Amino acid sequence: MNFENALYEEDIRTAAGAGVPWELLKGRNVLIAGATGMLGRAMTDILMYKNEKDDLGCHIYASGRSRQKAEKRFPGRYFCSPCFTFLEWDVAGSAPEDMPKMDYLLNMASNTHPLAYASRPIETILTNIYGTRNLLDVCRRQQGGRNVFLSSVEIYGENRGDKALFDERYTGFLDCNTLRAGYPESKRCGESLCQAYFREAGVDSVIVRLPRLFGPTLLEEDSKAVSQFIHKALCREDIVLKSGGSQHYSFLYVMDAVTGILTVMLSGKAGEAYNLASEDNDVTLKCMAETVAGAVGKKVIYELPDEDEKAGYSTATVARLDGTKAMGLGWKPMYHAVEALERTIHIMEEEIV
Repeated sequence: MNFENALYEEDIRTAAGAGVPWELLKGRNVLIAGATGMLGRAMTDILMYKNEKDDLGCHIYASGRSRQKAEKRFPGRYFCSPCFTFLEWDVAGSAPEDMPKMDYLLNMASNTHPLAYASRPIETILTNIYGTRNLLDVCRRQQGGRNVFLSSVEIYGENRGDKALFDERYTGFLDCNTLRAGYPESKRCGESLCQAYFREAGVDSVIVRLPRLFGPTLLEEDSKAVSQFIHKALCREDIVLKSGGSQHYSFLYVMDAVTGILTVMLSGKAGEAYNLASEDNDVTLKCMAETVAGAVGKKVIYELPDEDEKAGYSTATVARLDGTKAMGLGWKPMYHAVEALERTIHIMEEEIV
C-alpha cells in the first residue's frame, strides 16, 4: 500500500507537527532496522516527509531482509531520493562492514504477533537477541551513535494484582518455560544487552516499551487481535473475538508511537527505559472489537482459538502502562485509540478500493 490518500497524509502532517525536537536530526544519519514492518513504515514516511518539508538534510537508511518487499512497501520516489538508502540486511546477521557512521539506530526488527511466536519461536528469539547485539556492536565499532531498543509491554508479564498501571520498575509474573515466552524473554534479554553495552562499553542506549500497536501500515500476516479485527472489517466479515473480551490493555496508534519513539530517541536519558502510553488509550478488547464492527456495520461473534493461535496468545488480562515518564519529556498521544481505530479502517478501505 502506498497510502496516497488524504487521511493518511493528514496523519503524517500531524505527526510531523508534533513537539519533537526535530532540529536535533539536522544532517544526521538514521538507521531504521525493520523498516518494512508496521512501525518502520510509519517511521520512514514521517521522517521522509519532515526531511523534505523542513530541509533537515537527514539521511534515512532503511534496512530489511528483502529489497523486493521494500519496493512493495515504500513509494518508488523514496528510492530516487538522495535522502534515502535501502540496506538489504537481516539484523540477526553481522552488519555490513561498509555501513556509514550512524547517529541514531532504531531497532524495530522483530516478530511481533502471536502466530509468529508460535510457528517461528527460534527466529523470534534470535532476532531479538542477535539483532540487538549486532546493532549495539555497530555503535561500539563506530564509537558513537545512539541505540534505540524497541521493547514491549510483554516484558512486564502478568499483573500481580498490586498495581493498576505498570511503571518502568514493575515486574510481574512470566513463565519462561512456555513456547510463547520466547518473545517477552528475548525482549527482556535485549534490554539487558543494552544495559550491558551501556555500562561496560559506553554505548549510548535508550529503551522504549510499547503497548499494543495498530494502524494502517500493519502487515497482512499480522495476527494480533486488533489487526485481525481490522482484516475482517476490510473483508466485510463479522468481527471474531476469541475470548470474552474483558482484557484491559493499553493501545497506541502507530503515528503516536512514532512521535513517542522520536521524543525518547532525541530527549531520553541514556540507559533509561520509557513506557509509551496514556490512560485515555486504555481500552478493553471487547470495546475495540465493537468499534471495528460498528465502523463497517457488522457484529462481533465469539469463537474459541485453535491450538496454534492459543499457543501464541498472551495470558495477561490486565496490562496497562504508566506513561508519565515519557510524557515528562514532552510527548503525548494525539489520537484516542477508538478514534484512531476508525481512521485506520477508513484509510485502508480507500487503499483497497
